[in-house]
Amino acid sequence: PIALAPRRVNSPGFTASRRRSLRGILIVRIITLNLNGIRSSERRGLSRWLRRAEPWDVVCLQEIKATHDDVPRSLRSPRRAHAAFHPAQRKGYSGVAVYAKVPPRFVEGFGSGEFDAEGRYLEAHFAELTVISVYLPSGSSGPHRQASKFRFLDEFLPHLAALRKAGREVILCGDWNIAHREIDLKNWRSNQKNSGFLPEERAWLTRVFDELGFVDVFRRIDPRPERYTWWSNRGRAWEKNVGWRIDYQVAPAAIAARARAAAIYTNRRFSDHAPLVIDYDYTLR
Repeated sequence: PIALAPRRVNSPGFTASRRRSLRGILIVRIITLNLNGIRSSERRGLSRWLRRAEPWDVVCLQEIKATHDDVPRSLRSPRRAHAAFHPAQRKGYSGVAVYAKVPPRFVEGFGSGEFDAEGRYLEAHFAELTVISVYLPSGSSGPHRQASKFRFLDEFLPHLAALRKAGREVILCGDWNIAHREIDLKNWRSNQKNSGFLPEERAWLTRVFDELGFVDVFRRIDPRPERYTWWSNRGRAWEKNVGWRIDYQVAPAAIAARARAAAIYTNRRFSDHAPLVIDYDYTLR
């Protein structure tokens, strides 16, 4: 159920003039954002932000919670981008999407019967680069969902290993629903037994980085604390910046080394997540 539609984010440090002044280097800008519903994000001004936030090249979305027919018209192919949607079979649930200014050669899912049905993974293949929008399950709603999350991790690690073995250039963007280290969430001490910061989840993500050779691109550029991408809607978490960094762009070391700037856009809110924006020294074909 992957639908193709017909055919560059201003934030601190990400003006168009700076993008074009990086010593003449052609920069590819990639944005990832969990929408927690594409229709509610549009009511908060997402398409207007994408219009004002030019130039961007690829946008990866998670938790669109809509079929292609339910996507607001303004977000079916914003800024004349090519769009691919992979909704969940269950209405109003999960779903991922990719917008790209360069048309992908083809798009495909994960190849998992259980998790493709939940709309959790979409690969967009370009000439040399594969950009992936991924939405890992959350286990916070109960033991049955945590068990589902662990099943996803068990299936996903060999898939990531296969991506590395294939030798393609790849950038995985999305909501991984895991904060990797203590620096990646405000209240790490009180969350060590909670989904998203369980020792098993963190160890799994360590394997992705240390054994498979992927890199957390944002952390390569920005080592500062209190840099979060998700805030609970409870307890004035946003106002107090009591957050988690669970949205990532992950790439092999050679691609991660091409990252030139990174930012988490917090001037406006379209969701309980914030857009993660990274510029790469790359030519997208």
